[in-house]
Amino acid sequence: MAGNAALTAGTVLDPEQLRMMELAQQGFHCSEILLFTGLEAQGKVNPDLIKAMSALAGGIGFSGEACGALTGGACLLGLYAGRGAAEQEEDPRSKVMIQELVDWFSQKYGQAYGGIRCREITEDDPNVAPTRCPRIVAAVHKKVKSLLSDNGIPWEG
Repeated sequence: MAGNAALTAGTVLDPEQLRMMELAQQGFHCSEILLFTGLEAQGKVNPDLIKAMSALAGGIGFSGEACGALTGGACLLGLYAGRGAAEQEEDPRSKVMIQELVDWFSQKYGQAYGGIRCREITEDDPNVAPTRCPRIVAAVHKKVKSLLSDNGIPWEG
């Protein structure tokens, strides 16, 4: 999530959007920002998880493949509904929510930009990312929270 001028232009920002901007200004990327906000909402800190999320940034290691906001959003859903230990069970709604996220993202951004790869969304031009990525990350964040809410899973821990 490089830059944030597009997110702020004519927009009233809520505290979560301000936090996402702050994280972007600190050099964190789309996938990292999404998990950072989810962990913070749960009152948790997990630097190792954030480091692992860096592999999704820029379309999987900056290769331009699957958008990091989409893959980060799927991971964020997993943080809330996935399985984290042998004695836990995955929430049966997890895969359905992830599929709904992918379908929504594909319809909204895949159709608008010709695909869901980072290189398609940014037109393989690093100058495009600052105008598109912050809005996409904020929209994915909002969609994930909506999916969780629709399924009775609280955002805050």
